[in-house]
Amino acid sequence: MDTISIAIAQYESNLDRSLSQHKFFRDIEARINIRKTYVAIGAVLLFLFLVYFNFAGQLLTGLMGWAYPAYESFKAVEVPGAHVKRQWFTYWSIFGLVQTLEYFSRSIVYWAPAYYVFKTLFLLWLALPQFKGAEMIYLHAVLPLSARASPPPAQTPNVLKKDK
Repeated sequence: MDTISIAIAQYESNLDRSLSQHKFFRDIEARINIRKTYVAIGAVLLFLFLVYFNFAGQLLTGLMGWAYPAYESFKAVEVPGAHVKRQWFTYWSIFGLVQTLEYFSRSIVYWAPAYYVFKTLFLLWLALPQFKGAEMIYLHAVLPLSARASPPPAQTPNVLKKDK
């Protein structure tokens, strides 16, 4: 039992250190006099409660799947190199596919227990840099499929070249 409480204290300390880097959480802690770790954990639990019981689950999951990735995508536009851009282009392609499939299967989705919880976890896996889910899907699914579907660039005919 002692090791569990030590581990919890260590995770709480790491979370507090991470949240202290953001002015928003420092201001909230000062304003309402509740530790920022408790505020963050409470917000996550409230979010999961609302999504799990489908009180605006579609809205919250869509917002979560859009807000952070949009912010990171705008930052990636300004960064040189294809690696970061590939992550976000792949994310948005998969996000669009998920949204489209969800639209056409709305009646099934409504009855699926905890669908929006699984969708939230999937979108987090895709978007967060710790997991690099979108990059994994690109390397293991999109790239092999596109290689089979089209010839390599060297064999592609130049259709824009004018005949002489």
